Amino acid sequence: MVWLVVALGLFIFQIATILILDFRNPAKAVAWMSILFIFPIIGFVMYYFLAKEYTQRKKMKRKDRRVIGEIRRALRMKAKKADPGDAIARCDIYGEHRLLGLLSNIPGSPIMPGNCVDIYNNAHDSYDAILQAMENAERFIHIQFYIVRADGIGERFKQLMIRKAAEGVAVRLLFDGVGSYKLSGAYTRQLKRAGVEVHSFLPPLIAFFDKRINYRNHRKIVVVDGKVGFLGGINIGDEYVGEDPKLGFWRDTHIRIEGDSVYYLQHTFATDWAFASGKTLVDPAYFPVHDCGGDRTVQLIASGPDAPWDAVLEVFFGAMAAARSRIYVTTPYFIPDPSIAMALKTAAVSGVDVRILLPGVPDSRIVHWASLSYVQELMQAGVRFYQYRKGFVHAKTLIVDRLLATVGTANMDMRSFFSNFEIVAVLYDKSTIMRLENDFMADLQDSEEMKQAEFEKRSKCQRLKESVGRMLAPLF
Repeated sequence: MVWLVVALGLFIFQIATILILDFRNPAKAVAWMSILFIFPIIGFVMYYFLAKEYTQRKKMKRKDRRVIGEIRRALRMKAKKADPGDAIARCDIYGEHRLLGLLSNIPGSPIMPGNCVDIYNNAHDSYDAILQAMENAERFIHIQFYIVRADGIGERFKQLMIRKAAEGVAVRLLFDGVGSYKLSGAYTRQLKRAGVEVHSFLPPLIAFFDKRINYRNHRKIVVVDGKVGFLGGINIGDEYVGEDPKLGFWRDTHIRIEGDSVYYLQHTFATDWAFASGKTLVDPAYFPVHDCGGDRTVQLIASGPDAPWDAVLEVFFGAMAAARSRIYVTTPYFIPDPSIAMALKTAAVSGVDVRILLPGVPDSRIVHWASLSYVQELMQAGVRFYQYRKGFVHAKTLIVDRLLATVGTANMDMRSFFSNFEIVAVLYDKSTIMRLENDFMADLQDSEEMKQAEFEKRSKCQRLKESVGRMLAPLF
C-alpha cells in the first residue's frame, strides 16, 4: 500500500512539474503529459532532457548577447539600413499599413531594396548554381546545412571545398549535430586536413547532457565572398536529386540572392558559427560593398528559440490575417500552431481561396498522421488540401495575395515556429510572387485534391493514428 502512495505522489509531482514549467504552452504540456501517462518514469526523464526552454539558460543568453553584439557592430561598419522608400511603394503591401508595420519592426530584419533574386524549383538547378558560385569564390565560402551526407552530392561538395581551400579561399562548413548524425568522421577529417574549418552545431552527446537536444539548427545557408547568398529547403544529399527509391522525384524551392540582403544572411551564419566554433567573424571584409544593381525587395527573417519572440510565426500569422483573395501554402510538414489554424479557417470562411499542398508520399509516417489530423476541421471551414503525387514535395513557401511570398527553411509546423533555428526570405515584388504562384499552380497539376466526403470515410484505425500523431504533434 505504501508503494502505491509513493508511486502516486511521484506521478503527481511529475505532472505538476510539467504544468508549472509549460503553462504558457498548453499543447506542449498536454503532449508531455500524454507521454508521461504511457511511460511514467521514462517520460519524465525524456522531459528533463528534451523540454527545457532554450531561453532559460542565462549563461548561454549572456554569451549569445555578447557574440551578437560584436557581429552587429561589424555589420554596421559596412551595411547601411537602406530606406525601401520608392521600392516598397511599388509593391502591393504598401497599402497594408498594419502588416507593413509588423514587418518593418522585426528586430534585425530590415526590408532591403536593390537585390537580385533567382528562384530554383529543383535540386539539380540549385546545386548547379551553388557549386558555380563556390567555383567563382575568391575570398571565402560559408556553408551551413541541417543535413550533410557523405554520398554522391556530398562528395561533389567535399572535393570542391578541398580544392578551393587549396587555392587559398577560406572555407567554413557548419552542420547540425542531430540532422547530420550519420555523417562519417572520415568525411570531416578529410576536409579539416585540407584546411577547411568544420564545426557541428550542438553535437548530439553534448546537446543531450546539456538538455538542448530538442533544439535543431534547420537553416540552409551558403554565402560566397559576402556577395552571393543561397537559402531554401535543400540540404546536401542524393535524395534531393531523386535518388531515394521510396520518395522518387524531390520537389523543393531554393533561392539565390545578390545585394544588401546578403549582409543579413552572412550575419545569421556568423552568429551560428560563433556559437558552434567560439570564433567571431567580425572583420568588415565579410560585409563587402554590393553593386548588383537589382530591383527586388527582400527581407530576411531569422528565428529560433534564443529570440525574444517567434518572428516566423508572427509573420505567417500577420500575412494570413491580411489576406483578401488567396493563401497558398506548400509544406512537407503541416502541424500548425492554434493561431495559424485559426487564421487559415477564418480566411477560408471569409471567402479567401486557401489551398495547402502536402506530400502524397511522406518521409515520416507519424508526422504525416499528425498533419492529416488537422485536415478535416480545416476542410469544414473551406480550406482545400492537395497531395503531391509526382514524388516528394519538400518546398516551404507561403503566398498571400500579391502582398508577399516567403521561401525558406521553416515548415508550417510547431517545431519550426518554436524549437528550430530557421531563416525565411520575404519577397515583395509582384514578378517574384507571380513566379512562385506559377510554380504552385504547376504543382497542383501533379497533385490530387483531397475531397472532404471521401476523407471523412477513413477508417477508425486511421483516425486513431491521426489522434496519436496530433497528441504528440507539439514535440515534432
